[in-house]
Amino acid sequence: MSECVLVVDDDREIVKAIAILLEKEGYRVRKAYDGLQALDALIDEEVQLILMDVMMPRLDGLSALMKIREKRNLPIIVLSAKSEETDKVLGLSMGADDYVTKPYQPQELTARVKSHLRRYTSLGSIHEQEKQERIVNGRLCYSERERTLYADGEAVKLTATELKIVGLFMRNPGRVFPAEEIYRRVWEEEAFSPENTVMVHIRRIREKIELNPRNPEYVKVVWGIGYKMEKK
Repeated sequence: MSECVLVVDDDREIVKAIAILLEKEGYRVRKAYDGLQALDALIDEEVQLILMDVMMPRLDGLSALMKIREKRNLPIIVLSAKSEETDKVLGLSMGADDYVTKPYQPQELTARVKSHLRRYTSLGSIHEQEKQERIVNGRLCYSERERTLYADGEAVKLTATELKIVGLFMRNPGRVFPAEEIYRRVWEEEAFSPENTVMVHIRRIREKIELNPRNPEYVKVVWGIGYKMEKK
């Protein structure tokens, strides 16, 4: 069965246009017109990705995003007419995996949907010849098979994007990754000035795994170069 994408926007014409675009690519589309309908749709059907507007009645997109993140780690792409960098960082810091500004280019939107779905589903694939079953580093234990990071024996709630960043770090302890390389490996596309996007995801990861996020012992910045996972 093809992947299901939930499209959420209070503008019904936009929802209709995106649905037509995605259905041509072979995806199933579920529609919602505010944040509350989006939450209901997630109960009724297995959804693999969400495209969600920010400004909506009853429950806005960012509030809905936070509620969804309490239970699900599926990819969420925020759609918004706001193009300021601060708005992008706000959406990412609240749990979004990506950000597309309106008016969007159809080719760009479908490319981002394909990229995130590919990464989300590939996290579940097992290539034993290339991957270790479990990777342990101090308090942290990363299970490739379960797609789960454990800290002090407790599962950490990570989004699909955060999980891929953590997996990259856990498989390469001590190696320094520039922001550009992290973005290229995780988002699987080239990026112009991806520093803020990567920085926001690193900050969220630290808040979830570090005992003291302001003084991290695991995910550290190497000034002027990038980020690394400290060996323990």
